[in-house]
Amino acid sequence: MRETGYLRTENANGIRILTEKMPHLRSVTTGFWVGVGSRDEPQELSGISHFIEHLLFKGTERRSARRIAEEFDAIGGELNAFSAKEYTCYYAKVLDENLGKAMDIMVDMLLNSRLSPKDVDAERKVILEEIAMHEDSPDDIIHDLFVSALWESHPLGQSVLGSQNVIRTLQSTDIREFFDRYYYPENIVVAVAGNVEHEDIVDMVERLMAVDGGRGRHVRHSVVPEIRPHTVVYDRPTEQAHIVLGTQGLPRRHPARFALAVLDNILGGGMSSRLFQKIREERSLVYSIFSYHSMYAETGLWAVYAGTSPENAPAVMELIKQEIDLLLEKGVSGEELERAKGHIKGSLVLSLEDSGSRMTRLGKAEISGGEILTLDELLKRVEEVTLDDVQRLANEIFGSRRLVAVIIGPFGDREFQAHLF
Repeated sequence: MRETGYLRTENANGIRILTEKMPHLRSVTTGFWVGVGSRDEPQELSGISHFIEHLLFKGTERRSARRIAEEFDAIGGELNAFSAKEYTCYYAKVLDENLGKAMDIMVDMLLNSRLSPKDVDAERKVILEEIAMHEDSPDDIIHDLFVSALWESHPLGQSVLGSQNVIRTLQSTDIREFFDRYYYPENIVVAVAGNVEHEDIVDMVERLMAVDGGRGRHVRHSVVPEIRPHTVVYDRPTEQAHIVLGTQGLPRRHPARFALAVLDNILGGGMSSRLFQKIREERSLVYSIFSYHSMYAETGLWAVYAGTSPENAPAVMELIKQEIDLLLEKGVSGEELERAKGHIKGSLVLSLEDSGSRMTRLGKAEISGGEILTLDELLKRVEEVTLDDVQRLANEIFGSRRLVAVIIGPFGDREFQAHLF
């Protein structure tokens, strides 16, 4: 058996199992990835995937919520979960000697959670508080508002947390029906990284998850959403103005995704980036500015966030647009290209030094149909990006000037359209 690299097995009932051995560690991180997220929810059930994520910690037929917590505390383990647009993940980090115990608890949660009306009503209050806290943080909520504005009627535009109105009305019968529709073997990936043997994990999963398959993989059918250039202003009595400006990016398996990482890094990926240097360092107009990109099955996005004073918001938006225009007109320099590639490669190596990040890389790629590359292959793909690749992609993404902007701040009816189009 190989000492490094990942191995993959699909067992008889359709569960996909991926492991990466890290023999120098004493820890193991395990993730159970379910192929369902906010984009799979009808609007009348918006937030139900996240609701289910919460409920799986509320107890099973064998264990109460308290007992789940106590058993993990007793082995010094960490147990948590998160929801996203295309998947839900339940994960744990434990000592290698305690992996069997952790897996038993997690499988019990996945297969035997009560999802009772009492638990639904109790957790409903917690989720409503979580949504309220999120909405009270303008530098958090603005990213949800931007995605909603970018993909107006597309399922990707829906919030992971859902709306308070929907959460208030969800019933345990709705939750059970949705759970049964998506939590089945062919829609589950088990990813494990750390001091493990692949065969041991396969045997453990087959023993603990002996449930019937045969339903086939969950397949999404969706068209690429059209982008309508526009600006949305949310008038709120905030001290600062929060801006997200962006456009359509690339889907997950697009061959130019490594060029996108380089382009993003040059524009707003670090302290040496164009946006940071021009708008924060030279002009002192923002307290925070950065760009980012996200990729999904059929599309993606690129965006820049800026936090500034309300009076400086129009100037900041104009300067962001100018930097995009300058990139289209004059391209990037060889020095910028090499600096960006060096930054990305260094970040990749550092990010994959622990079992949690290795597990996430495997699970996320498998559940979302992405490509799983070794670290050397990743570094090679980044190094192969050329100036022509970056310029070609910049023209593709920004050439049409299809920009969408969302702004939060004390603006009244102030008009921002002139600063974008």
